[in-house]
Amino acid sequence: MRIVLIGPPGAGKGTQAAALSERLGVPHISTGDLFRDHVTRRTPLGRDAQRYLDTGELVPDTLTGAMVRERLARPDARHGFLLDGFPRTVPQARELATVLAATGAALDAVLELTAPEHVVVARLLSRGRPDDTEEVVRHRQRVYESRTAPLLAHYASILVTVPATGPVEEITARALAGLAEAGVA
Repeated sequence: MRIVLIGPPGAGKGTQAAALSERLGVPHISTGDLFRDHVTRRTPLGRDAQRYLDTGELVPDTLTGAMVRERLARPDARHGFLLDGFPRTVPQARELATVLAATGAALDAVLELTAPEHVVVARLLSRGRPDDTEEVVRHRQRVYESRTAPLLAHYASILVTVPATGPVEEITARALAGLAEAGVA
């Protein structure tokens, strides 16, 4: 099964990705982890990405897409994956579709974790990171909403939306039930 996980900052994507990856038996692929791995190994893609990361700019879609393409080609992802952090835009969604189509595959579902803004803001502020001020956190929520709305429309036919409030185990159960209802899990 091939699933993309999306949700606002603070929705618990990382926590759910770990739980769902284990339960579904597919690798959790995080673009953040891919960036760190390529930069650490000083691969050509990592060196290119580092230039953008050093200046605080977004890594271009072409570089991110190349890293994702390479990762999806590994044997453990051949029969499925849980992709976290990509795509974030409709052009990236098209890039992912092209990558999958080259192997005769397609996405099975896009799992959207939702939570009220006051919940995700409280979660992020409780982490205690110096860059997680309320103003910054709320700004990131606005950016997420503006960039993700078109992506949700793009994936409307395979979108599974799950409330990401309550205990972690309950959210995982809701996600698995939603995927099962969609015929994926």
